[in-house]
Amino acid sequence: MTGARPEQAVLTRDTDLNKTEDTRRVIESMVDGLNDHRIADIGEFFAEGFRWMGNTGCGTKDSLRDFQDNWQKPFQAAFSDKVCIDEARLYMGEWAAAFGRQEAVHSGPFMGVDATGTRVTIRYMDFWKVVDGKIVDNYVMVDFPHVLAQLGIDVFNGEGWEAFDRGDRTPPAP
Repeated sequence: MTGARPEQAVLTRDTDLNKTEDTRRVIESMVDGLNDHRIADIGEFFAEGFRWMGNTGCGTKDSLRDFQDNWQKPFQAAFSDKVCIDEARLYMGEWAAAFGRQEAVHSGPFMGVDATGTRVTIRYMDFWKVVDGKIVDNYVMVDFPHVLAQLGIDVFNGEGWEAFDRGDRTPPAP
């Protein structure tokens, strides 16, 4: 690329590195809360007006209530015996990031697929911004095509780019 470059890392440029440990405490407690399947009192970790910004298929939630009603409740209805396993976490000032997986049983309707009882792995990546002890922003990527593939649905109709892969590239389990 020649010429002017786009501005990079605008959201993290002015992060206060002195807040790293506070952010770590909020995120670790929040993940424990999600693993305890808490919904009604999850506001302990999230600001009322926090934004949850997901990829296509997940949507965007513009408030704590929106997150509870339009993510947590349907997700828990579709997947039981769910446990969240962060495989890696990074902390920098008011920012935290993680990737990992949820292991769960498909026990309710999910994207038009009736419950199958199949144990699935739900891969994800999260980036959180914490202000004054509460999560205010959550950028999320959830691998729903992978979940659907485990349920026998190929959303790419055989046109996925896995065809370009050389052999098995499945990441090793931790």
